Amino acid sequence: MTMDVHVRDLRYFVAVAEELHFTRAAERLYVSQPALSKQIRALERQLGVELFRRDPQGVRLTEAGSVLLPCARQVLDAWSAGSAALEAARAAARGTLVVGMSTSPGRGGLLPAIRSRFTAAHPDTALRLRQMSWEDPTAGLADGTADVAFVWLPLPDAGRYAWTVLAEEPRLVALPESHPLATRTEIDFTDLLDEPFLALPPSAGPLRDYWLALDERDGRPPRVGAEIAGTEETYEALVAGLGICLVATGNAPLITLGGVVTRPVHGLTPSRYALAWRRENTDHPLVRAYAEACRRATGRP
Repeated sequence: MTMDVHVRDLRYFVAVAEELHFTRAAERLYVSQPALSKQIRALERQLGVELFRRDPQGVRLTEAGSVLLPCARQVLDAWSAGSAALEAARAAARGTLVVGMSTSPGRGGLLPAIRSRFTAAHPDTALRLRQMSWEDPTAGLADGTADVAFVWLPLPDAGRYAWTVLAEEPRLVALPESHPLATRTEIDFTDLLDEPFLALPPSAGPLRDYWLALDERDGRPPRVGAEIAGTEETYEALVAGLGICLVATGNAPLITLGGVVTRPVHGLTPSRYALAWRRENTDHPLVRAYAEACRRATGRP
């Protein structure tokens, strides 16, 4: 039944229709090209029509696809407007701003500094912190359980979100202190290519790939020793020798508790820590105020 089509399916369809190229659309959506193709074919089966012609010359909209495209855009626009209105109503009713996070911001008292600036401007608004599993890289933004969230970039389905970068930190490698490479003061990433890595859950999407450093591997697939979904799991997996992992400098103290060390790594881009929110909430007064408090606390423009 066509009434069961998900908003995500329409968003995928519109991206392919606008790009007329599955790979570019997948990059725009931060999903894999095979997953996007599979989702589009499932949508076509559900609707009982072919939406795209796929031939050696490229991708073209069928007549049915051309009919659906403006309607799909209207649905997505209406859904965004409805989500924003609902979120504004929820925030107004509760007088609370929910702040999601997967790891504590730490970083020299950043969270108290943000809180003091925000509450000075909005003394009647309560701040509620929600700790999220690493299975959700958006820390509650995707399902609406958080209004703003401290996240690591890149985010899946990045077009849904806006953000302000709070910190750019080198990626270190964390490894058991008994590991042969632990005797070095610095390590080249090429020396880590054959090591088993601890990986975020598959639901983390592009963030899982980022912390496995896929872009720096020149096509060599990583060895995954274990999957981890939290700080304690990461520490226990490191101590057990299940693998090594990359970690942002600011998070190193969370896992170097005993038996684990971190070392600088050459050949990696720095990580980016950000405050993010759903794009349709950009003009929400409390979201804007919290983002401004973050910028003031970090000295970011």
